[in-house]
Amino acid sequence: MTESAQAVREFKMPDVGEGLTEAEILKWYVQPGDTVTDGQVVCEVETAKAAVELPIPFDGTVRELRFPEGTTVDVGQVIITVAVGGGAAPAAEPEAAPAEAPAEAEDAAPKGRQPVLVGYGVSESSTKRRARRPAGEAPAAPAPEAPAAPAAETPAAPAPATPVANGVPVSGAGRPLAKPPVRKLAKDLGVDLAAVVPTGEGGVVTREDVHAAAAPQAPSTPAPAAAPQPQGAPEPARPAATAPDARETRIPVKGVRKATAQAMVGSAFTAPHVTEFVTVDVTRTMKLVEKMKVDKDLAGVRVNPLLMVARALLVAIRRNPDVNAAWDEANQEIVRKHYVNLGIAAATPRGLIVPNIKDAQAKTLPELAAALGELVSTAREGRTSPADMQGGTVTITNVGVFGVDTGTPILNPGESAILAFGAVKWQPWVHKGKVKPRQVTTLALSFDHRLVDGELGSKVLADVAAVLEHPKRLLTWT
Repeated sequence: MTESAQAVREFKMPDVGEGLTEAEILKWYVQPGDTVTDGQVVCEVETAKAAVELPIPFDGTVRELRFPEGTTVDVGQVIITVAVGGGAAPAAEPEAAPAEAPAEAEDAAPKGRQPVLVGYGVSESSTKRRARRPAGEAPAAPAPEAPAAPAAETPAAPAPATPVANGVPVSGAGRPLAKPPVRKLAKDLGVDLAAVVPTGEGGVVTREDVHAAAAPQAPSTPAPAAAPQPQGAPEPARPAATAPDARETRIPVKGVRKATAQAMVGSAFTAPHVTEFVTVDVTRTMKLVEKMKVDKDLAGVRVNPLLMVARALLVAIRRNPDVNAAWDEANQEIVRKHYVNLGIAAATPRGLIVPNIKDAQAKTLPELAAALGELVSTAREGRTSPADMQGGTVTITNVGVFGVDTGTPILNPGESAILAFGAVKWQPWVHKGKVKPRQVTTLALSFDHRLVDGELGSKVLADVAAVLEHPKRLLTWT
């Protein structure tokens, strides 16, 4: 009872972006017993948009890390508990039965999911906790007691491999006991939890159980591949991929890649896309880039062709402001933006992200160059914040860095247009009446035909091409 002088505070997974429902714990920076202070970063998580560091909002001593690294946790779930100095904070200690009882009753009342922050419920996580804590609690609610009792039978759990229905979890609550991230993993892998033999404490299905159940499905012929089951969570999938007889590899889609996939499908089947192309001689622009690289006024900033494309697009938007808009489906209105948040599609180890430069239209060329350099370096390091990826209006995707001539890019959701910048190559070109080798590129502009008709889209693309062909228009058109 010495801990009665201390209160245990719970830190829940916050919604670090708009509408996010889950995050994966990438790394813990603290361990049980460590002292933490208000504002100290305790872990790094990956959301559907970026990797984010989470600061703790109070002082104290770390008591428990609820989830290991690599676990996907729903927003609103407790991820760490901290023992703080005296106070009236609700105790989350397993010894304090009286303090725990009201919380148990509160959680047990609603069987369905209750909205927490962004719609994920606490009922599943509370059942999960009840199955784990009754080890020292006899007078708990009947529902938690049922799964807790077979804890002594778990050593004999391998025997019930014949009864696929798993008597313990199914009979108690009508559904197997599992943490929300484990349920999500099972759903992603197409595994029926009712057919999984639980090995966790209190008859709880673990991630390892789900992976073990999914492993035999990947290599259909070579059953012996199931031998390395004891290795744990993601590992069984990797040996299956390297096995000589393996014909398929299943990779769970999560985080940034999952969000990108959903966004692209939503955009492709919501906004009517039109893509137009133009091939342009950019020899003069490339010469200007080389001159600016040695310009003392631009010392310290990165000057490259992408910078000139960004400036050309901003000029084209200034000349054709109707292209910088958004479609309001609810009100059936076109919302014209008087600012340009210029998105730059960036390929990162975690997937494609599109951070944007806020108010790009108001920046000078050196300021735009600095912002572009910062955006790219931050994205490569995986440190782009969710705020940096929100509110974009138009985007540039530089497919030329991969040696690709051009493509038909899909709009970033909520934006009106996206410009693909292809590879710059030496090609034979008619210049001043003669065929000469010139540096040529192909631009592609995809736009939302609800907002932008063919004439407007053509004008924007033609203006971008005109500036890149004759960069002196940066002076005459601005």
